[in-house]
Amino acid sequence: MSVPPSYSDLGKAARDLLNKGFNYGFYKLDAKTKTSNGVDFNTVCSSNHDSGKFLGNIETKYKWSEYGLSFTEKWNTDNTLGTEITIEDQLVKGLKLSFDTMFTPQTGKKGGKLKQNINVIIFTLIVTWTLILLVLPFTVLQF
Repeated sequence: MSVPPSYSDLGKAARDLLNKGFNYGFYKLDAKTKTSNGVDFNTVCSSNHDSGKFLGNIETKYKWSEYGLSFTEKWNTDNTLGTEITIEDQLVKGLKLSFDTMFTPQTGKKGGKLKQNINVIIFTLIVTWTLILLVLPFTVLQF
């Protein structure tokens, strides 16, 4: 018996049909490659012809299959850096734990999410916790 699909996957094929290839006045470049040692690179660039706005991001992903770990790093044109560390099927079969962080250097804004997905034959349960990272500034006085 297979695991039932999650709710977000149900309409994916229909969304892809409408969202990919029918963008008038909107240009998009999507490039993917994989190195010989297993690092995936994904780059997406898009430009809106009417507004002239350009957006882009780059993502690298490395999977350590022996331990069920994957490391993902993201960077976009808003200068937001993100890191996601995922462990899957190591503690309990069907359990996926993810720790997702983001950092914006200009503002110093930090954030993180701890996500848990449990897939068993009968149901799929997705639980997400949002962590608010608070860093208090301190002052060093010099005499």
